[in-house]
Amino acid sequence: MEVEEDGQLVKRLLPFDKKKIFPYAYRHSFAQRHADKGVAPEVLKELMDHRQLQTSQAYYRIGQDRRREAIDRVTVMQFDRHGNRVWRKVQGLLDSEHVRRGIGEVATAYGVCKEPSNVAAGGQSCALRFRCLGCEHFSTDISYLPDLEAYLSDLLRSREKLMSAFEADDWARSEAMPSEEEIGRVRRLISRVKADLDDLTEEERAEVEQAVSVVRRGRSVMLGMPRVGQPLPDVRPRRAA
Repeated sequence: MEVEEDGQLVKRLLPFDKKKIFPYAYRHSFAQRHADKGVAPEVLKELMDHRQLQTSQAYYRIGQDRRREAIDRVTVMQFDRHGNRVWRKVQGLLDSEHVRRGIGEVATAYGVCKEPSNVAAGGQSCALRFRCLGCEHFSTDISYLPDLEAYLSDLLRSREKLMSAFEADDWARSEAMPSEEEIGRVRRLISRVKADLDDLTEEERAEVEQAVSVVRRGRSVMLGMPRVGQPLPDVRPRRAA
C-alpha cells in the first residue's frame, strides 16, 4: 500500500496475521502452483516426496480458467454417432449438472445427450434405453475414448456370455444380445477418433492429451449405463371415507 509522507509516496506493508504463516502453507502453495501449471501427478509425487499418489492428488485444485481452456480444446474434436466431426463452440464451463441441463446437455456413459425430455429428467428418461449410438441427439468427443473402448469390451463380453450355456428365455436373450450394428458402430467411432488423433502433430497431440486429462479429472465417471427410474408403488394405507 502506498501512503504519502512529507509529500512523497512511500510503500507500506499492510498488517498481516503472522499466525497464518506456517511451513505447511508453503508446501501446499508449492504443490498448488505446480498442479495449476499442468505438472503430472506422478511428477508432483516425486517433487513432494510422497509415498502414495493419492496424497499428491489431494493437492490438485483445477482452476476454472484452466478447465475452460481444456474443454475448449477437447470440444473441437467432437463426433456424432456416425463418427463425423461436429464443429461447434463450447457453450461454457460445465461445472455442475445444473449448468449442463441449463445449456441443454446431459452426460451419458461415453458422451452427451441433447434429447430434451432426457435432459429434463437428468439423463434418466431415455426412450431408446440408452442405445446412444443409434440416437441423433448423441455426440461424443476425444475425452470419452477410454469410455468408448470400455463399452466395446463390455458389449463383446456380454455377447460371449449370452452365446454360451446361459439359462434364459429366447425373448430375453434376444433383447439382451448386443447387435452387430451397435458393435460395428462403436468400433468405427473409436477408429475415427484415433485416426483424427494420429493426424495431429506431436505438439498438438500433447496439448490434447493434457486437456483430456484435465477434463476427465473434473468429470464424475459413470460406471455402466444409467438406470431407468421406475415409479415406486404407493403403499400408504387408504383412509376410510
